[in-house]
Amino acid sequence: MKPTVDVNGAATTLDKRVASLDDAIQAMADTRDFGKHTKLRRVLEALRRVLRQPGGAAAIQDRAQAIEDAGLFQGTDWASPEILIPVLAGPGLHSADADTVVMEATSELRMLAVARGEYAHPTLPADDARQFLSQVLATNLELLFSAPSEAERAQQGRTAQLIRDLFRHLAEEIGYDSVLDNLVDEIWRILRQRPIQVEAVQALITRIAVYRGDPDVDLGVSAGQGIDRLITSLFGTTEACRDDPGMEVFRSRLEAMDAGGLQYEASGFARAMHDTGLVSPYHAELLRFLLHESDYLVGEALGLSDTGRNCLLRYSQLVHRLIEVAVHPQTAQSLYGLALLLDRGILYEPPLVPALWRQLSLELAPAARERLTAVFGEDVEPRARLTAGVLSMLGQPLGVGQGDNPTCQSARALSMWSYNDPDYLLQMVVWAARDDEVLMHFEGQPISSKDSGTGVATTLPMDLDPVSLIVVPHLDRIYAEMGRHCVGRPGDPHRWVNPEFHGWWTPRGFHINVDVATGNLVDLDEFLRQFHACYHPAYNGEQPLIHPQPAGVAVTDSAARYVGWHAITILRVAPDPQDVMRVYFFNPNNDSGQDWGDGVVVSTAGNGERFGEASLPFDQFASRLYIFHADPLEHGEPERVPAEDIARITGYIERSWGNDRRPAGMLQALEGPAGLGT
Repeated sequence: MKPTVDVNGAATTLDKRVASLDDAIQAMADTRDFGKHTKLRRVLEALRRVLRQPGGAAAIQDRAQAIEDAGLFQGTDWASPEILIPVLAGPGLHSADADTVVMEATSELRMLAVARGEYAHPTLPADDARQFLSQVLATNLELLFSAPSEAERAQQGRTAQLIRDLFRHLAEEIGYDSVLDNLVDEIWRILRQRPIQVEAVQALITRIAVYRGDPDVDLGVSAGQGIDRLITSLFGTTEACRDDPGMEVFRSRLEAMDAGGLQYEASGFARAMHDTGLVSPYHAELLRFLLHESDYLVGEALGLSDTGRNCLLRYSQLVHRLIEVAVHPQTAQSLYGLALLLDRGILYEPPLVPALWRQLSLELAPAARERLTAVFGEDVEPRARLTAGVLSMLGQPLGVGQGDNPTCQSARALSMWSYNDPDYLLQMVVWAARDDEVLMHFEGQPISSKDSGTGVATTLPMDLDPVSLIVVPHLDRIYAEMGRHCVGRPGDPHRWVNPEFHGWWTPRGFHINVDVATGNLVDLDEFLRQFHACYHPAYNGEQPLIHPQPAGVAVTDSAARYVGWHAITILRVAPDPQDVMRVYFFNPNNDSGQDWGDGVVVSTAGNGERFGEASLPFDQFASRLYIFHADPLEHGEPERVPAEDIARITGYIERSWGNDRRPAGMLQALEGPAGLGT
């Protein structure tokens, strides 16, 4: 840690600030644990001053071990770098709180010291640190290549530039190649889950395409590997749009093509769409053009299966009208939803065709029009935008996300209805969009979204797909009102709310392993045996799950610490390609691939998952489950479940969210299941 000196040997500004930092670090190190907080302000100020100087990041990197040993991160999540999540680093660095920015920046520099082998960390291998930093850089590319925006400068002041200097130092130390490789891997991981909302992914791909074309930006020698398929899926999918010519030129090229050329274009777009789950705006323009050619070419452009082609030919007039109204370059993603809707064959359900004709002519309430316009703009008429959203949701029932909102119950309901009862979903859309009111019943009593109190969400959700944007606020209020109807009843309110809220197929049998009053674990052995008897093919007579079922899980972080209760849907239980029995489920939280600690890592691909499904081995899933429903008249064989299986699952529970919930403990749940989180 040699000081930096100028040509005259005099201490530079950085030298002086580094010396002050060293003094502050030493003072904190010399202080007992209970008093370290009194030295925190001095250390943070010294770190901030050093970070603002050229060469400051390298100086802090050199002192990473001394800073950690002194106790800067003590009592925070930063104290355990092995559990930190890369995607959460960005919000920390963008924080308006300067202390949070400094702590996050110092943590990244500690990671860099570990990755470079300069600091042998006791809990974090160098390869893991390098992987972490690559993912942080990949998901915050704008901090590498873009100047601070006006909003950033107004909110963060000089700190905005400090962060960019930090990122350049990180990238130069670990290399740009790994950054792009990690970004591509992350994009494909998200796309394999086939979300309805892909705007964030499209924005990332667009930024990469721009940076690749900028001679002043060096993305490294491996920049072309893996990213071309993503860029061309949006901007150069086929020969006619390879040079991203714009819609007018593209359409003129289509007009000059013969049938063979059009078929080549149609099949090229369809392959790219089904490969990535992304739809190019040029694809939407092609589909609109093909409406005046032939249904055969329309089917080619949609990439339909035999079932889908039969639906297209049988209901050609409806499909044409849906495309005319809803599929535009600005709503191109709905084209994928339409293709999957047709392949599902749900148009053969008698209510669906008339319900979709009703949707096409639906008059929207002023409130619905205003919300759609406020979120999505005016380039597409609100009714067309909502219809496009309907196509996406009917085609991708497992692509629904709750956004950054505590509305997992409502998102789960929309997904479940699209999956299992699509005409009911369309009715919900009509009530919410046309009437600005949804009416449901709880034990025979009507509950109106207009007359209900506040929902779980304290503000109107805005970061949602068009259908969720309109329907979720109504469902959220009704769900909360159903919960209020259960006040005073013993036990967990989901026993009564879930069947009334989600549908008749949710059984009245109810199992929970947490005592609502105390938060302690109860009847764990019986709970686990009943779950096996209801859902595991070896103990339920090999009966496959007929309807998707609501369930509640205790979510844990990568250190297996309890985070909160969460609503999911059990979809099926089946052996994976390795013959491991797995539970396949839907998680509405936007990204199902999560590390829940203690080796429990949720899979979204590679273990027999269908698009949109998450999965865990049966015993690992059972270890995070705390609520499920089952038919009380179907008993299964709970007594046959081996004791060692129960013991293994109990071990997972006791090492994670249940470690302080044993009845003998003193825990009083601050936020128990009655908080209606599932």
